[in-house]
Amino acid sequence: MTRLWGALFGQRARRRWLHLILGGALFMPYWLVGSVVVGPFGGGNGTFSGSLGFQLAAYAVGLPIAAVTALFPLARPMSVAAARALCGVAPDRFADGPARGRGAKTRTSGWFVLHVGAGALLSGATLALPPFALAVMALPFSAELRGSEVGRFWHLDQAWLAWAGVPLGLLLLLALAGTAAATGALLARQAPRLLGPSPVDRLAAAERRAAELAVRNRLARELHDSVGHALSAVTLQAGAARRVLDSGTDPGFVREALTAIEETTRRTVGELDAVLGLLRSGEDDGELAAPGLDVLDALVRGAGPRVALSVRGSLEGLPDAVSREAYRIVQEGLTNAVRYARDEQVTARIALSGDELEITMENPLPGSAPVSRPDGGRGLRGIAERARLLGGTAQAGPVDGTWRLAARLPVGGGR
Repeated sequence: MTRLWGALFGQRARRRWLHLILGGALFMPYWLVGSVVVGPFGGGNGTFSGSLGFQLAAYAVGLPIAAVTALFPLARPMSVAAARALCGVAPDRFADGPARGRGAKTRTSGWFVLHVGAGALLSGATLALPPFALAVMALPFSAELRGSEVGRFWHLDQAWLAWAGVPLGLLLLLALAGTAAATGALLARQAPRLLGPSPVDRLAAAERRAAELAVRNRLARELHDSVGHALSAVTLQAGAARRVLDSGTDPGFVREALTAIEETTRRTVGELDAVLGLLRSGEDDGELAAPGLDVLDALVRGAGPRVALSVRGSLEGLPDAVSREAYRIVQEGLTNAVRYARDEQVTARIALSGDELEITMENPLPGSAPVSRPDGGRGLRGIAERARLLGGTAQAGPVDGTWRLAARLPVGGGR
């Protein structure tokens, strides 16, 4: 009994009933147009004739008009919003955005006609049936009602028969609630099929997810390279400064190490603010404020005194995208080198050869294998991704007792 009551009058049933009444309200303009069209054939009864045949004729004329107007793309977002809120269907089963393509528009039109058509009928019954049912239930208590058309229609004009009006009125109200619940359940079953995503919608959603993933990966690379390098460089410089300070042999070196730490942290805080700003806004304007090769000297200075840099060719005319990605590749290479090369010399060479920028970094392999991170690290993967984005290549691995990183970036890849 409780389940039956919930099915007829529970929150979900009430919401679906409201959804149907909304459909009836939406159908009113179409019904009025249908009344105007049918009016000349109504035998002079007027546009607002009470004839049931006239009402049904106006209803029949209004449905095709509603179907045509629902072909416009914006009809689907409005229908989806109402169905999501009131039909009790999982939100992810609906399509987002305007309907595109003949199939999606046709299904949306079918849904709209089903919604407003069923809603109009149920709204009329909701307005007319409860007062009529209450009048039938009041027959035993009113001789005037028993003598009216209501009592004569049900043949309950006698006092002792009029008591049958009480259960009859209750049955009418239950029938209305049952019809509303069944119609609402029918619309809920049809909603995902008629308002669900089409192949075009699924492709657009997949493209949006791919774009969002690309942005997330981009921001993750920026955070990894910027913060990872800064922590490694600061740790290296602080350790070297502490050792020299303990020996008391070279206060000038300590001063230089502290200056490098200050420059590295200040630069990294600026980069971190830029990335976090994009994360907070949830947007990617394509112009992330990242440093380029113009500040390469500061990067090398912050990595320590055992880094030897040589540059061949002018780097001033490089496209911004190539300059930024090349900077990040050198930064990640230096991060790995100063982490694993210990006190050995690190060599970095950057050469502009024709339409290609070559980056090569070498350092001796450590005597013992470095401690690997549980996830294997993401730096080399990020370098390869950056190179591929520009149409270039990147390779890293041991070569003749040294660890060698080599990247080639086409200069045209940044235009």
